Amino acid sequence: MHVRFKIIFLSFLAVFICYIDRVNISIAIIPMAKELGWDYERMGIVFSSFFVGYIFTQVLGGYLSDKFGAKIVLGYGLVFWSIFTILTPLAAYAGFSFLILARICMGLGEGITFPAWHSLYARWVPINERARAVGVTNSALFLGTVFALVVTPIIVIQLGWEWSFYLFGMVGFIWYFFWKKFVTSSPKDHPTISKKELTLIEETAPTTEEAKILPWKVLITNKPLWAIAVAHFCSNYSLFVFLSWLPVFINQGLGVKFSSVGILAMLPHLTSFIFLNLGGYFGDFLVRRNFELLTVRKICNTIGFGGAGICLALIPSFESVGQIITILCIGNAFSGMAAGGFIVNHADIGPRYTGTLMGITNMIGAIPGIFGVYLSGLILKTTNSWDAVFYVTASVMFFGMIFYLLFASAKKQFD
Repeated sequence: MHVRFKIIFLSFLAVFICYIDRVNISIAIIPMAKELGWDYERMGIVFSSFFVGYIFTQVLGGYLSDKFGAKIVLGYGLVFWSIFTILTPLAAYAGFSFLILARICMGLGEGITFPAWHSLYARWVPINERARAVGVTNSALFLGTVFALVVTPIIVIQLGWEWSFYLFGMVGFIWYFFWKKFVTSSPKDHPTISKKELTLIEETAPTTEEAKILPWKVLITNKPLWAIAVAHFCSNYSLFVFLSWLPVFINQGLGVKFSSVGILAMLPHLTSFIFLNLGGYFGDFLVRRNFELLTVRKICNTIGFGGAGICLALIPSFESVGQIITILCIGNAFSGMAAGGFIVNHADIGPRYTGTLMGITNMIGAIPGIFGVYLSGLILKTTNSWDAVFYVTASVMFFGMIFYLLFASAKKQFD
């Protein structure tokens, strides 16, 4: 097996672990809230507190990965958040403030994940394999979500909600053993890579160079970077709202019993896992057919955002559980096509700064995790209606589609 495929697989597992640790609380919070007496607003605060930490380590994680290597940054970050995953039950029983602090610390650790592996891929993955590699690795977040939604209810019923945090947190330490042993930040430093693979990577990967420090004025005035950032914000608005609230919606909005919540909640995420991979293949297919790179990015992004937005806007028109889950799955199928869009656009406009640029846009993309998740809880508390949550999310997706169409670029902006 080529060494770069091992790198991709271990990065895939890092994202998988990131999301099982993040998502299990969306199931566990149902018995937690009942036991500890939380309302929708307080549940929203628990969900959103994670993103208070998550937002602060994005740019730092990207810069450190570009400058010193993603192996160290992602490795230590995963161990750090695994510790606070295990400590979550203790923090919850110690008091609400301690739980919020533990969730913030988890966010600080997980915030480096996406900038780190994007930085790694800019140095390890040839350009005509990039959309597939990024699509596969991004799809791990949905596979992790599916796993957490299916397995967490079983753990909660059999062992208690606390054990979903203990068991998931331990997985990170097993992963770290293999990450430390088999990964290097740069292909040229890997002890077992073949000369043929090294030559291929060095000739076709976006960059083999370390990053310099870019002036903030150059970054914040660049429209193509803002196009990615706005698309990232809008995509994550939908992602984070439904990662947090979908199990609650299925349980309390649709009246499904707790033991069945995970199975139904995982279906849209399983669809995303499948179609993110197909979207990556579709993007690379268009590149190999010599479509202009910017055209590929805009086609993929428009299909993803437009299709998802239409489906979200239609959900309040349906009533049965089967119909609503089906339309959510269709929306996520469309959304997966964005794997060839904004998600891989960072390495187009600034190859050697991919980690830093990903950190910037993912930091902006973390904002919905704070206010979007909390806003959804506030809407539910004040109106007791899920329709407004879906309409707001659909509007955000349409805005992201239009903004990206107007201002995106695939030409190198930073050198």
